[in-house]
This record gives sequence, C-alpha cells and structure tokens, in this order.
Amino acid sequence: MHGLDLVSTLALVLTAAAVTGVLSHRFRQPTVLGYLIAGFLIGPNLGLLPLVADSDAVHALSSLGVILLMFSLGLELSVRRVITLATRAGVTAAVEISFTAWLGFVAARALGWGTRESLFAGALVAISSSMILFKTFEERKVGAGLRELVFGVLIFEDLAAIVMIALLSAVAAGEELTFGGAAVHALGLVAFVAALTAVGLFIVPRAVRYVVRRHARETVLVASVGLCFGAAFLARRFGYSEALGAFLAGALAAESGEARILRPIVLPVRELFAAIFFVSVGMMFDPALLVDAWPAVLALTAAVFAGKTLGVSLGALVAGYPTQTAVRAGLSMAQIGEFSFLIAGVGLALGGQAEHLVAVAVSVSLLTTVTTPWMVRFSAPLARRAEESLPRRLRLFATLWATWLEDLRGRPAWSGGAAEPRRLALIIVADAAILCALIIGVSVTLPGFVEKLAGWTGVAPGLLGAGLIVIAVLACAPFGLGVYRAVRRLGGLLAERAVPLRAGLDLGAAPRRALTAGLQFALFFVVGAPVLALTQPFLPAAPGVGFLIVGTSVLAWLLWRGAADLQGHVRAGAQVVLETLARQTSKAQPNLAHASELLPGLGELNAVTVRPGDAAVDRSLADLDLRGHSGAGVLFVSRDGKAFLPTASDTVQAGDTLVLAGDDEAKARAEAFLRKGGPEA
Repeated sequence: MHGLDLVSTLALVLTAAAVTGVLSHRFRQPTVLGYLIAGFLIGPNLGLLPLVADSDAVHALSSLGVILLMFSLGLELSVRRVITLATRAGVTAAVEISFTAWLGFVAARALGWGTRESLFAGALVAISSSMILFKTFEERKVGAGLRELVFGVLIFEDLAAIVMIALLSAVAAGEELTFGGAAVHALGLVAFVAALTAVGLFIVPRAVRYVVRRHARETVLVASVGLCFGAAFLARRFGYSEALGAFLAGALAAESGEARILRPIVLPVRELFAAIFFVSVGMMFDPALLVDAWPAVLALTAAVFAGKTLGVSLGALVAGYPTQTAVRAGLSMAQIGEFSFLIAGVGLALGGQAEHLVAVAVSVSLLTTVTTPWMVRFSAPLARRAEESLPRRLRLFATLWATWLEDLRGRPAWSGGAAEPRRLALIIVADAAILCALIIGVSVTLPGFVEKLAGWTGVAPGLLGAGLIVIAVLACAPFGLGVYRAVRRLGGLLAERAVPLRAGLDLGAAPRRALTAGLQFALFFVVGAPVLALTQPFLPAAPGVGFLIVGTSVLAWLLWRGAADLQGHVRAGAQVVLETLARQTSKAQPNLAHASELLPGLGELNAVTVRPGDAAVDRSLADLDLRGHSGAGVLFVSRDGKAFLPTASDTVQAGDTLVLAGDDEAKARAEAFLRKGGPEA
C-alpha cells in the first residue's frame, strides 16, 4: 500500500477519521482522540492493518491545517477583549504558563535531556487544549463563571504558543542557544511583526471589507484563504514560522469588523484540514519509542497535572477569582493538545532525544485527554472540599481580596493619580528585565571567558569561575533588591488607595496590612514566575527551586500573619454589626452604612435575611459557592441574637441574616441567588 496517490491517501485518511470520530463521539470522548487513533491505525508503525497512508502526503496536507487553524485563531482575537481580560485571565495565564513550563523543563533535565530538548518539553506541557476543553465543557454544561476564566486563560496561552513556536523554530533550525542569538532573533521577530502589522492595518481591513460587502460567499472564502497563505509564505521567506504569518493575517482580517462573517465561512475548511493534521500526528506515534521514553511520559504527565492545577489555581486566586472557580479551572485545564503537537513537530529537527518528542507528546495528550472529562466532572466536589479545608482566616482573606481588587480597578481617581504606581511598575519591569539579561548573559559567556582568562593569567579555572560567579551575584544584587523594594512600595501604595489612612485612630490598619501582604505575594508570583521560567534554561535547577521555596515561604508567612490580624479585626466588628442589626429589627432590609464606616477595609456591607423557602436554606456556604456565582462573599452571619464568622461547612438556616461584602452589582446578584438559586444550584 506504499506509494498511494493523493486521492487514495485522502480517501483513506478521511474515511478512517470519520469512523473513529463517530466512535469517539458515541463514547463521549473528544473527537481529537479519535483522529489520533485513526492516524495510529493507518500509520506505518502499527503493522497490524494493511492500510498505510502516504506519510509525506499526509504531513504536507496537515501543514495546511496548522496554517488555517492559526488564521482562524487570529480571527477570534480582539484587541479590546485581550485588554479587558489582561488584569485577570492574563495574570492567571502568566503565572500558570511560567510555572508549568519551568516544571516541564526541570523534569526533562532530571531525565538527562539536553537543554534544547528540555526547552521543547517545557513548552509543550505549558499549553492546554482549546478543542478538548471546548468539547468537554459543551458536554458537561459548565457554568459561565468557569467558562469565562478558562477560555480567557486559553486566549493568552494561544498567544504565548505563537511566540514559543516562532522562537523554538530558530532553535530547531540549529542556531546556537546563546543570549546574543536569542536577543537578535527576538528583536528580529518583533520587527517583523511590527512591520507586517503596520503595513497590514492600512491594506487588509479595507480589502476584507470590500470583498465581504461586494462579492459572493465563495469569493470571500478564496480571498480569506489566499490572505492566510500569503502571510504564511511571507513569514517563511523571512525565516519565521508559517503559523505566525497566518495568525497575524487572521488578526488583521478581524480588524475589518467582518470576523463574524469570515469565521463560519472558513470554519469547514479549517476543520477538514485540522482533522488531517491530527491524523498525521497519530501516524507519527511510534509505540517502540515508548520503551525508552516511558519515564518521560510519566514525568511530563505529572508536570501537566501539577503545573496546570497549581499554576492556574494560584494564578486565578491572585487575580481575584473565587476559590472554587480557581480550583475548578486548574483541574479542568490539566491536559495538552494541538499546540503541543505543533511544538513537538518543530522539535523533530533537533534529532537525538527530540525523536521521542512526538511519541511523548501524543502519549501525554492521550493520558490527559482521557482524564479531562473526569477531572471536569469531579472538579466541583474537589473544589468544594478544598475551600472547606481552608483555614478560616484564609477564607476570610480570599473573600475580601476580591473586593479590594475590584475596588482598585474601579476607582475613578486612579487615572489621575497613577504617576507613582506607574513609575514603580516600570522599575519592577526594568529591573526584572536587566536581572534576566545579566543572569542569562553571564551564564552563557562565563565558561568561555573563564577558559580564556585562565590561559592569560595561569590561575586555576575553578578558582577563577568561583570568583567571577561571586562578582556576577554582586552585580545582580542591586537589581534584585530594586525589584524587592519596588514590589513592597507598590503593594503598600495600592493598599493605602484601597483602605485610605484616617486621622486619629486608624481602624483600617489590620485590613491594610493584610492587603499589603497579599499584593506583595501576588506581585512576587506575577513577576517571579516569568523570571524563573526565562532564566532556568541557563542555570542549574537548585537555585530556581531554592528561590521559589524561600520566596514563597517568606511571603506566605507574611500573608498568614496579615490574615490573622484581619480575622481579629473582623471578629471585633461582628459586635458592631450585631448592634446595628438589633437596632433595625423592624426593617425588612437593614442598613449597614454606619457599620461600614466603623469597619474600614471591609467595603460597603449589605445584610440579607434568609426567608423560609429561599434556595439557600439548609445548604452549606461551600455548597452555595456564593462568591463564585455572584462575586460577593459572606463576612458575618447573625443568628439568634449572635453574630459570628462563618466557616465553609456552616449551613444556612431560615431566619439567618447574611452580611455580604462586594460591589453593588455583586451583592444584588448574591441576594437573587440566595432567594432563587441559579442554573448550577
């Protein structure tokens, strides 16, 4: 069956994909899994069936699927949407991608892989599968809050994947892994993207609008696909990834305002060639390679589960998402997919250990694809259990943390008084960038410099190396200290904006200290995680792990102490709330404005009295997940003349008065949810 012509190859590939796709849908598995199995069955490595498609023809066709996939991804891109999501989903993605990529790189190095192969390993475990998650969420009828977080993070993952593919293509092409080479390639990439975008913005949107409004559907399809492949060809001519060119073409076409018309026209063609791409990946899967590579499969699968679950959960909590939503998102995103196959395919050019990349990527994807529906299914009870196990002080802090962040985002005075925060943010970014440049530059130039210096001076290389490392550490110290000082100052400044200082008795000191500790903890991860991921390929694993453990431990202790002070502040305020409620027993809706003034840092408080027959009666607070559904949290519960701080396991009873913290819209949603419940109740 070797040497089949193109028609026979297409017939074989598409028939096999159709059969396995239908079976996958029948057994409620992702269609991508069926396509991979189809490729394995008709590929050259199984040897059980007399059906072997022409691998070269299939791979050539699959590259069309990659280009069309990138083009459609660009069509989905909205600059306004990216900016809107940057402060929440973008922060989550930055922490998660950095942490997971770092974990994958360290795992590959521990297995004895080289630096280049480990870079690909870290990159391929860092990107979740949009296709698998979309289909799984559609089947499980996942709620809007979780969907918004997960798909928001996926947008930034896709953007990161485009950059990774572009940079790793240079590594696979054999360019030397040096700081200078990486910097030159990065600058060239930025210049190419900027030039193509600048020129394209003048031409592409106008041309797309003209074609869409004046020509038939088939002409629009031909013009769109022509634009896609034209940009891909241009990118290849300049030495960059074809996927990058196709993605930019899609983004430029989206600026025409006609993306809603283009997407359904291009979608069938994209799906067809995407199916061929996944079949081609299955054809590359060689079980024989797993005899030697099974430790890598297990290690990278563990990196996916640990990195995604912890990275997304922690990043989402830092960004202000509810605890249960954050944990559920982390559990749901623990898989890899289409972009991982692209990255592994690029890495094949390296040879050596990289020959295992596709087999490892497919194996890890199969394992995580099978487990994803179960992870999504059990994410709700597991997240509920995680929230119930949180100490009361941390749960209280998480409730107020979201309120504080929302208050900071919505302050109208922020735009007028942003000079100092902006200056501190620039200092953090500049010092972190210089720190990365110093670490990378010293790491790649030190061995050669030590060898030359030893030849000139006759001093032992080991002694020279140790002395130069000490000098390098001293050179890096001011910039590391600059990041630390700017993070502390920025955290304190933002905390003062959320909980302003008052003359006389400062009743907001405890909330302000807790918020300061939380902001410093958040900034550490948002800045530290990318720095660690960028510098790890040029350093031994121990310094990175030590930095992560020490930094996390110190900030976690400060946060724990701040949360304890906050708990004492809120516990003392329970009596104020109780007295206020006692004076307003005749009111259907008590007014807590006076209590809010006496308890600064807790936001505007609202009281909701639960009536018999309400949806919240006889349900625990963890089961309600009020903050996940509405954005408002429960600070106090008043019952039988006593006010107390609730735990996640406390059950709401008829007659209870729940004191809510959050913005006005969140508290209105919370009251409606307590009364009537919601689609997920």
